[in-house]
Amino acid sequence: MTKANSISIAFMGLFLAALPAFAHHSIAAEFDPSKDFTVTGVLTRVDWVNPHIYWYVDVKNDSGGIDTWRFQGAPPSMLHRAGLLRSDWKIGETVTVSGKPAKDGSKLGFGTLIKYADGHSIELYH
Repeated sequence: MTKANSISIAFMGLFLAALPAFAHHSIAAEFDPSKDFTVTGVLTRVDWVNPHIYWYVDVKNDSGGIDTWRFQGAPPSMLHRAGLLRSDWKIGETVTVSGKPAKDGSKLGFGTLIKYADGHSIELYH
């Protein structure tokens, strides 16, 4: 194998190893950062997983039914470093969540703030 081939193979290996880093995107790829919305409902589930946490809020709609809103947040490691733990999320509590809406109009948002019924709130993104 020539030196040029060895260098090409090494470069390709490094490129392929770094490829997942290029897959991460800003919130503007999926959400509209120029808009805000707020819903109030019951926190029903938290998925504390990489690369982003997700939480679900059941919100009463205008016809009396329930819509489940899904919110995306930062990675668990980032939230943990900021002092937010998985145990801080209280399933069954009424919460008010502010966020950036999904561009496709689905019941999905990028969560920016969660406020609990007792008045304390956690800023998740600013």
